[in-house]
Amino acid sequence: MLVVKVGGRALRNLREICRDLAKYEFILVHGGGDEVSDVSRRMGIEPKFVTSPSGLRSRYTDENEIEVYVMVMAGKINKLIVNELLNLGIRAVGISGLDGPTLIAERKERIIVQEGGRRFAIPGGYTGRIVEVRRDLIDSLTRSGYSVVISPISRGKGGEILNVDGDQAAVSIAEAMLPEGLVILSDVDGVIVDGEVRRVIWADEIGSIEGIGGGMLRKLMMSAKVAGLTRVLIANGLRDEPVTRALRGEGTSIEVR
Repeated sequence: MLVVKVGGRALRNLREICRDLAKYEFILVHGGGDEVSDVSRRMGIEPKFVTSPSGLRSRYTDENEIEVYVMVMAGKINKLIVNELLNLGIRAVGISGLDGPTLIAERKERIIVQEGGRRFAIPGGYTGRIVEVRRDLIDSLTRSGYSVVISPISRGKGGEILNVDGDQAAVSIAEAMLPEGLVILSDVDGVIVDGEVRRVIWADEIGSIEGIGGGMLRKLMMSAKVAGLTRVLIANGLRDEPVTRALRGEGTSIEVR
């Protein structure tokens, strides 16, 4: 069993990703932030992004944005993926982390942001941090022979619907399921340092490597949590056979010394 995370931009290669996944037993966690932003703008809602003091840029989800987020993630994107898998003869079911519930998150009361050299706190909005994965529904579906497609929406501890980061969802599910591997498909060939792909990054050096962008740094920081529990790979999802290529050694492996 593999846990595979497909980033929003890698979804442009959805058909080839699904063809490749047909070779494996898998749980697929998807992103789709660009599509959420596009639909938001078409609905007259301008997406908001904030930058943390550490340089990580993330979506700020207010009460308007969470409605769009749920529609696009749990609806449009999730079902397009399921349909593609069904077309290939793969028995697939699409759920969100809210279903079951599967993903339990803690709502962020405040977020520290940095803007124009200033640091200040803003309300946390409808963004959460995963604190628990309940695997009952996933286990039931996989035992019945289904491949599960999961959108990164969670149930808050207060009963609210929350947006959670897709990479965090994939890592948390991998931590709970202990698969043979976690494959994170992005739109680049791996972790690029000084213009070249690093084939191995040690978990204890994450944070000290210069020149890694905020999005990739987030992937690395989260991947480090499970690097000692399962094989963790970051690879290009825009290639042919992207999962197979990753498992053969293309991309970057996150490892513990």
